[in-house]
Parts: sequence; structure tokens; C-alpha cells
Amino acid sequence: MTALADSTWPEVATAAGTGAVLVVPLGSTEQHGPHLPLTTDTDIAVAIAREASARRPRLVVAPPVAYGSSGEHDGFAGTLSIGQEATELVLVELGRSATAQFDRVIVVSAHGGNAAPLARAVARLADEGRAVEAWWPKWGGDLHAGRTETSLMLAIAPERVDLDRAEVGDTRSLATLLPVLEEQGVRSVSPNGVLGDPSGADAAEGRRLLDRAVDDLVSWFDTLQRMATTGGRRT
Repeated sequence: MTALADSTWPEVATAAGTGAVLVVPLGSTEQHGPHLPLTTDTDIAVAIAREASARRPRLVVAPPVAYGSSGEHDGFAGTLSIGQEATELVLVELGRSATAQFDRVIVVSAHGGNAAPLARAVARLADEGRAVEAWWPKWGGDLHAGRTETSLMLAIAPERVDLDRAEVGDTRSLATLLPVLEEQGVRSVSPNGVLGDPSGADAAEGRRLLDRAVDDLVSWFDTLQRMATTGGRRT
């Protein structure tokens, strides 16, 4: 069993009893420029989780959490943000429920705006003695709806990418943009919603990025499993 959505409760009970680990893809519903779908972050998180599960059958993929903290994208049609407090609370309650059934839960997040509430949720759950971990891909590249995410979506769902509408946005670094984004949002620096340049994006590059992310997640999971077996502790 690799997908919770396709499973019955007896199947889940059996899998949980044999050491299955629940993976929760965490994304967002927010603008990704004029050429990428609103579910881009969620689609990427789901793709990583599914491919990791294909390599490690003990990983059971939950239905994604498709809403998160996306307030910086307010002002763009289609963005639906539940804010940091609600995101944290959703993850805490979900973690409590899931750890009552599974020994461990891994949240795979593909949206940077979820980082702070996810970290707080994981810390809160750890204080309760619950094994909930957070993992996120480390892409490098541009920030939002640029070459990196466009390449990833061309690898994952090319039929949902409209390259004819792809436009360059603000290409400055996160360190430069962050204070403005926090105070005034993405629209104040990029009217089209892009933070980067999608030029040159292609499916082959996206496939390499996705493979690298899955490799990292699987390696990290293997380390967790070894530590759990030996009673080790991360430093």
C-alpha cells in the first residue's frame, strides 16, 4: 500500500502495524505567474512524495494539504491563504491524529511560506512526544514561478504549463526582496507574480531536479530509519 487515498481502513491498519510511515505532502493554492497553475507547490510536493514511496514502500502517501500560508501572494486572483496560525494548527492536529496510527509522520513541504508554521508545529508535536518530521527540497535557482518551478512542472505535468504566457519577473535575490515581500507582498515587486525568469526551462532539467530531491528525501528517510533501529539521535 502506497497511497492512503486508495486504501481501506483494514489495509491502513495492517500497514501501520508493520511499521509504515505516513508522508503528508504540504503545498499551497497560490498564483504562480501567468503560465503555471495555482497548485504548483502542491503538485511538486505530491510528485516527490509519490516517487519516494515508489522507492521505499514503507512510505504511505497521504492526500495533500493544499492550503497554507500564502499571504505574500494576496492581491493575485486565485490565491487562497489560511495564514500562519491556521496552517500551524492544521499541522498540529493532523500530526496528533496521524501519530495515533503511524509510528512516524513526514511532512514534505514545497512552499517556502509554510516554513515557519511548519517548524512551530513540528516543535510543538515533538514536545508532546510525537514523531513528526519536516522535509523540504533545496532547489537553488530562482525564487518563484521562474526557471526552477517551470522546469519541474514541465517534468510533472507539461499539459498544465503555458509557456506562451511565461514572462520574466523580478530577478533579485531573496535577501534583497524579503523585507519588501514581508511588508508589501509579491505584487509590489512583480506585477505578473514571477520572482525569477522562466526562460530556458525544460522538462529534462525538471526531471533532474525532481530526481535529486527524491534522492535526498529517500536518503534522509533511510537515516531516520537507521537511527530508529539503533536508538540513535540526530544532532
